[in-house]
Amino acid sequence: MLIEGPKGCGKTETALRRAHSVVRFDTDPAARAQVDLNPGILFEESAPVLFDEWQRVPAIWDHVRRHVDDMRGRGLCILTGSATPTDARELHSGAGRIGTLRMRPMSLFESGHSTGEVSLAALMRGEDQRARLARTTISQLMERIVIGGWPMLLEADEAFARRWLADYLTQIVEVDIPSLGTTRRAPDRLRRTLAALGRGVGQPVKLTELAADIAGGDDQRPAKETVSAYVDALHRLKLTENSPSWRPHMRSRTRLREAPVRYFVDPSLGTAALGVGARDLLADPQAAGFHFEALVLRDLRVYAQSLDGTISTWREAHGRKEVDAIVETPNAWAAFEVKLTGDQRVIDAAAQGLLDFASEIDTSRHGDPAALVVVTARGGGGRRPDGVHVVPITALGP
Repeated sequence: MLIEGPKGCGKTETALRRAHSVVRFDTDPAARAQVDLNPGILFEESAPVLFDEWQRVPAIWDHVRRHVDDMRGRGLCILTGSATPTDARELHSGAGRIGTLRMRPMSLFESGHSTGEVSLAALMRGEDQRARLARTTISQLMERIVIGGWPMLLEADEAFARRWLADYLTQIVEVDIPSLGTTRRAPDRLRRTLAALGRGVGQPVKLTELAADIAGGDDQRPAKETVSAYVDALHRLKLTENSPSWRPHMRSRTRLREAPVRYFVDPSLGTAALGVGARDLLADPQAAGFHFEALVLRDLRVYAQSLDGTISTWREAHGRKEVDAIVETPNAWAAFEVKLTGDQRVIDAAAQGLLDFASEIDTSRHGDPAALVVVTARGGGGRRPDGVHVVPITALGP
């Protein structure tokens, strides 16, 4: 089993609860050397063997694959990694031998900040869901965005979390990205890239637009290839997780936008890259709305994963109509709009937008939506007379 995800999300700690022995490639040079000298000895440990930070020695991948073939067993090895190796394309596929589990920072339900009264699985089955009135304040939700779902920050206050995340991004810029060897070492521009992505959270920002933002006051903006390399490096470090464009069969000839909508794997990375805290978000409702959307999308990805679900977005070419998230599972699909405000008029408009969107889908090919949902920051949860669910994020769960 390969467990992959960003640094600090709990991969190793989770794997250690299942493993009977561990080989730490990041701190044990002798173990790294053994892969070339006598790799077989590494598999003599009690199974399952955990190979931590396996990407430090990519050759172990093929040895694990061969060991699984030779032993004809299951549960033999666990690999954890926070980056995709530079030469990953040269590795033999692990299909049929090595399963993959994606880990992310913790959702609000996992960290204890959501009751989980409204089940995504139940919504995908078309069941009515209800929730009591949410008591979490907007200010508290802004703090959860800034602190994020990192296990190390579960009991942390905002000031400590911001220092920790600043150090985390410094490590990414000065050590992790250069270690990939795919980009020229340019820490200032890498920081500007993170900030540009922070400003573009929840938006379909093109590489050319990122380049202009990264350049700032410089006369010469980075080439598209350079920006692409920066973005790819962040993707390989599992720090970004974009929503691809959903391309449904529609009854109308609506032209759809194809660019992915950009998100960090955790909303705290966007605010940390911008150097803003909860008070700053409260002073800028528009920015707060985008970062709240990033929080909701993180949780939807976590909850949808156990359903073999995927997350996409739907937007018209000119941006007049959009749906923030389409959750698809093997047997159903549902549409979600995210609204930070509790203004009933805004929620009514979002619900009507979902109904209009659903009416344009060719249900003979896609089937009827299992649920149409407006996710809010506060309030109660339930199904409206028009069939649209309203769900506070602090009530949503798997």
